[in-house]
Amino acid sequence: MNNFLTNCCCILLSSVAARRKGVFFRMHAEQEALRLGLVGWVKNTYHDTVVGQVQGPADKVQQMREWLATKGSPFCRIDKAQFNNERPISKLEHEKFRISY
Repeated sequence: MNNFLTNCCCILLSSVAARRKGVFFRMHAEQEALRLGLVGWVKNTYHDTVVGQVQGPADKVQQMREWLATKGSPFCRIDKAQFNNERPISKLEHEKFRISY
């Protein structure tokens, strides 16, 4: 567990633009984050994009980043993914991964 906290990072998902209406993108993002053991949140915006924050072991955060940028939910097409504010953290700021409304 100590190694988990010393190798922890956070990224802010500033935007995923995808053809995603009705494809349950947030639900699939939540499932992937939980599968990877990550915490944070994801939500839709009024600009038809998805934003969020992902925290956990750096290698797992990188896997989630790649998933968000290239795969997403089964029936969506990712047009563009932007990430910013990647930084190391000393402790997790969230207890679980959730869909925010």
